[in-house]
Amino acid sequence: MRTFNLFISHSWTYSEPYDRLVRLLDNRPYFHYQNHSVPKDNPVHTSGTDIELAYAIRQIMQPCNIVLVVAGVYATHRKWIRAEIDMAKAGFWPPKPVLGVRPRASMKISAYVREHADAIVGWNTESVVSAIRRLAAS
Repeated sequence: MRTFNLFISHSWTYSEPYDRLVRLLDNRPYFHYQNHSVPKDNPVHTSGTDIELAYAIRQIMQPCNIVLVVAGVYATHRKWIRAEIDMAKAGFWPPKPVLGVRPRASMKISAYVREHADAIVGWNTESVVSAIRRLAAS
């Protein structure tokens, strides 16, 4: 069974959607993945410079098949979520696919995510997993 290497873009300031998405993926039978996101205890996001953080994120994102973004409107205002999307699209060859996941019970999503994502799915386990498989195959 294939293991998908995922980078889940998030802000530790708004970590609840990230935590819920990880639980959603963890609880899906017959779906294996490695989470390559920046760990909360990694000092680079609290004590490093922006350049050091960008370098660390690029290194972490390198082996990933897909970048997932919880597409809530807060994503528009988080410079690092935007930077991670831009890095996925322009920092690698071939570019990394970006999957936007619409937050549960949310009608609005980030315009930036909507414009740059390769696909946007609802907060549904099967939708998320199917889109990961589809985007990783392309």
